[in-house]
Amino acid sequence: MKRSLIVSVATLALTAGLAHAASHEGGMFTEGEGPYSWDQLESFAGEHDYSGQEVTILGPWLAGEQENFENLLAFFEEATGASVSYVGSDSMEQQIVIDAEAGSAPNLAVFPQPGLAANMASRGFLSPLSDDTANWIESNYAAGESWVDLGTYENDEGNEELYGFFFNVNVKSLVWYIPENFEDFGYEVPETMEELKTLTEQMVEDGETPWCIGLGSGGATGWPATDWVEDLMLRTQEPAVYDQWVSNEIPFNDPAVIGAIEEFGWFLEGDRVSGGAEAVASVDFRDSPKGLFDAPPQCMMHRQASFIPAYFPEGTEVGADVDFFYFPAYAEKDLGTPVLGAGTLMSITEDSEATRGLMEFFQTDFAHEIMMAQDAFLTPLKSANPEAYADDTLRAQGEILTNATTFRFDGSDLMPGAVGTGTFWTAMVDYSGGASAEEVTQAVQDSWPAE
Repeated sequence: MKRSLIVSVATLALTAGLAHAASHEGGMFTEGEGPYSWDQLESFAGEHDYSGQEVTILGPWLAGEQENFENLLAFFEEATGASVSYVGSDSMEQQIVIDAEAGSAPNLAVFPQPGLAANMASRGFLSPLSDDTANWIESNYAAGESWVDLGTYENDEGNEELYGFFFNVNVKSLVWYIPENFEDFGYEVPETMEELKTLTEQMVEDGETPWCIGLGSGGATGWPATDWVEDLMLRTQEPAVYDQWVSNEIPFNDPAVIGAIEEFGWFLEGDRVSGGAEAVASVDFRDSPKGLFDAPPQCMMHRQASFIPAYFPEGTEVGADVDFFYFPAYAEKDLGTPVLGAGTLMSITEDSEATRGLMEFFQTDFAHEIMMAQDAFLTPLKSANPEAYADDTLRAQGEILTNATTFRFDGSDLMPGAVGTGTFWTAMVDYSGGASAEEVTQAVQDSWPAE
């Protein structure tokens, strides 16, 4: 079946301010125009007819993110004749469990992290993805094996199967800096961890403070340091060791973990951090990057995830006033280019033919490119056209993602709640205050829930 693929203005007009999409005829996606794989959509339409079928989706996306996703779903509806209904909820994690237990789950669930998906798979609430999906992911996603591992869980019989397909990712392995400051002092962006440490020491010799770090976050104080440790675990150990740490197959006080924490401690020593190590726990993470923008600057670099520009001074232009580089790996350790981040994954909670078709649609370059054009979306899909990204910032972050040799999810989000959002946070506050890595890791290990 072939349909007209020019989508109506009412359905697919993009929100104001999406500069890239707005460059196409009044903010419209118009068939055949823009850096999108229209031929894929036409081919998909000719091969899939789901007329009269309905697909329901529950996810965490609200407001603009929901609108962006619904814009994509409209293309699937137009191409296939299916009707797709998405409901966004800020209590998605609770609602999907209630619906599944009541036998009224939607066709698809969009999980904000793998832990809940794994739990639902173990209870028999998820349907495994098609046999060739794992091969497709391994072949088409950068660090493809990582994504397969993150989406593979035990079912209710204890057998492992692929249940999760990641769609939209964020990157945490970023260092923010002011290009003008680097230019004034003759500093160059480092490409290895060895170079980053040398640069840090050079800044101190020049009388400058290399780092701004803030761990404050109210009841969640300490979490920014856990991201540092996770990134450094990936840069000092094989990915398998990271996985063993997250699952407690190796204890939290293993020498590998102690070493990663002490690597973080190196950045806190002496004059390397604004205010000194004792001050970082009292600095709110939202305020910590502000020292970059002071005149003279209070610090030269700030390691934080892709969301941090929301807390930069009003009017700051990323790519001009401030920029970022990849938090580099050690050249001597030869562990590739690991990336730490998070993301959302799709799982089938109520199977149907059209639901399978929609999952197949999510594997097209076209689907990723339409989302890329609408802001706040990053993909590890290597074949998607990077010109589709809404701006240069997203494009550069997308390049970091597609250059990754390993991707790992935020470790604290995968640990038991009492640890990942409890004792691990506290341990990092205690460590920054002067406790030893051995002391704090033993305390976390002692808190790990018994089987």
